[in-house]
Amino acid sequence: MTSLQHFFYQLTHEIYKVSTTLFKVLIPAIICVKILEELGLVYYIGLAISPLMQWVGLPESMGLVWATTIFTNIYAGLIILANTPLDTPLTIAQASILGTMMLLAHALPVEAAIARKAGISLWITLLVRVGGGLLLGILLNVLYSSGDYFATPAHSLLHFEVSTNTSLVGWAKDQIVGLFIILAVISVLLFTLKILRILRIEKLIAIALRPFLKVLGISQQATSLTLIGITLGLSFGGGLLINEAQNGKIAARDVFTSIMLLNLLHSLIEDTLLILMIGADFYTIFWGRLIFAVSVIFIMTRLLDLLSEENRQRFFYRSVVKNSPG
Repeated sequence: MTSLQHFFYQLTHEIYKVSTTLFKVLIPAIICVKILEELGLVYYIGLAISPLMQWVGLPESMGLVWATTIFTNIYAGLIILANTPLDTPLTIAQASILGTMMLLAHALPVEAAIARKAGISLWITLLVRVGGGLLLGILLNVLYSSGDYFATPAHSLLHFEVSTNTSLVGWAKDQIVGLFIILAVISVLLFTLKILRILRIEKLIAIALRPFLKVLGISQQATSLTLIGITLGLSFGGGLLINEAQNGKIAARDVFTSIMLLNLLHSLIEDTLLILMIGADFYTIFWGRLIFAVSVIFIMTRLLDLLSEENRQRFFYRSVVKNSPG
């Protein structure tokens, strides 16, 4: 098998693996949303979340998009967004705000479980991710509104035409088309990621991020694993951190700082590419997210220094070393 054939064999395998895993989540999510719509519950969910959307300058219907993202993943949120009719298209500012909130708070049932297994308290994970997403959304809305920045319509690559066929069969056909579009997006995304790896772009990002990690006080032992999580995803970096922590190779405090950073800043390439597809501003969702994440964790670690180790382990984290009394 030639290197080119091997490349496309691996790419096809990755597309199949990612797509089947994703569709197992997406399809039930789509059906659940349809049931909610038929029962009229979507209106009440939107009503409950709408005040939050007003704070960040988004239409009320975006509350369901963010809620879907929080409980499932970014892909599911995108397909709900693509199927949500809007009176006027989102502006670049709105797409950037929504995209940033999706980047900070998504897939919490899975990713919060990873953090919890690493010894991190559930409440602090939820506060940092959901609260952080909302806070950054508010800050961006204030910034954009102050100068009417990015007020032009966003050019989304995931725009679907709303079907006039309101029957169940028509709805099912629309969803099938949408899933094929998502499959195409996944294929292009994974192809792009493999090219970036060949060009060693991930390593360049890791080198650029090392100074930020040093400022946060993350130890040398945890730095490389944290960088893996930042570039490849929380599941990768978090899983490696859990293993090292259980073996006693990384202190509980370092695990806490690293996981907290990964909560706000992981899968920096893949997730950024995804959100760019809704027409968001790159500098906002990449550099804005990076600066916000580092700032929040820097402040958090300074505040932790004011507490005793006993109180830190009581409220924020615990040791997961095997056979450890902590």
